[in-house]
Amino acid sequence: MNEQSYLVFPQIDPVLIEIGPLAIRWYALAYVAGIFLGWWLLKRLSDKSSPPLLSEKALDDIILYAIIGIIIGGRLGYVLFYNPAYYANHLVDALKIWQGGMSFHGGLAGVIVAMWLFARRFEIPYLKLTDLLAVVAPIGLFFGRVANFINGELWGRAAEVPWAMVFPSGGNVPRHPSQLYEAALEGLALFVLLLVLVKFTAIRQKTGMLSGLFLLGYGAARSFVEQYREPDEQLGFLWEGFTMGQFLSTPMILGGLFLVFYGMKQRHVAH
Repeated sequence: MNEQSYLVFPQIDPVLIEIGPLAIRWYALAYVAGIFLGWWLLKRLSDKSSPPLLSEKALDDIILYAIIGIIIGGRLGYVLFYNPAYYANHLVDALKIWQGGMSFHGGLAGVIVAMWLFARRFEIPYLKLTDLLAVVAPIGLFFGRVANFINGELWGRAAEVPWAMVFPSGGNVPRHPSQLYEAALEGLALFVLLLVLVKFTAIRQKTGMLSGLFLLGYGAARSFVEQYREPDEQLGFLWEGFTMGQFLSTPMILGGLFLVFYGMKQRHVAH
């Protein structure tokens, strides 16, 4: 492949600002932007209910619950699913989240548990809460995948498409920019779809429908992009080209289908 047939990764410093020992990274900003933009939209969606689904106190606390769920679940998921052999012999390293290693599926599981506890504390119908969270979650996914691209990590498989890119840590091999594929599908496209659907009263009243569509949409998009994403080196392919990402997305798709059918069976209630 000649030099004109692929793109060179833009050299973007993963560190936005560095002051002495303090370094502000794009990846950290992606988490902050995703959480706070998601919180802002969640507040707007909640206020459209009568009365609002979330009180001011609940809105103040939900960020803390979400952050704890993301961090604990994301790290635990990575340790258990992506590198259990290493961490079994290096238990202390499992706590070093600053060294990298987070799993979306683990983070999702952590948030599901955290929001269940949150809903119990504030006496909020659980699926009504997750329906609103489903609409805002793709915002964080979008920023997170863009940050993965800036970091030059989680790149795709070798490719010969015109937009293939040579990543600094991926060898002298043009690859799919799979992080951008995920940002477009799991983030932008899924967000637009759910944002449009939440505007329909008939959809909002079918409790669990938006939650199911999020699980189904993410699981399908992730499974599709996994065909272009390079598997983690320590794992490789699990079976017949099946990857860990696809394996973990399968229960999401099944759970999403269940919630969609559950929502569809609910009768429309006129007010």
